[in-house]
Amino acid sequence: MSTLATLAVLALAALHAYILVLEMFLWTTPRARAAFGTSADFAAETKALAANQGLYNGFLAAGLVWGAVASDPVGFQVSVFFLVCVAIAGIYGAATASRKIIFVQTVPALIALALVLLAR
Repeated sequence: MSTLATLAVLALAALHAYILVLEMFLWTTPRARAAFGTSADFAAETKALAANQGLYNGFLAAGLVWGAVASDPVGFQVSVFFLVCVAIAGIYGAATASRKIIFVQTVPALIALALVLLAR
């Protein structure tokens, strides 16, 4: 992969690692509540669910890092797989939770995917 494609994949991995931290460890804090538009009561009631969701974001981040550092063809294949996973998860999240997820998750994933495919 090109340097630009690798950096894009790693940037998306960093975003998902940040989401992991917000959902798993900071869910009830003002920062996470503001990011996700939740109330203190809702955050307290859904803390375990958010931690589970954060874990999934961590798996996405780990897969993206794996794809970025693995030698080709594995690095390319893993990157494509996880970028498509992120894009689909973003589409689902936008349809079910918040439309802004399209811009936070899906658009960056599709840009990174395009860079990875163009670098091939």
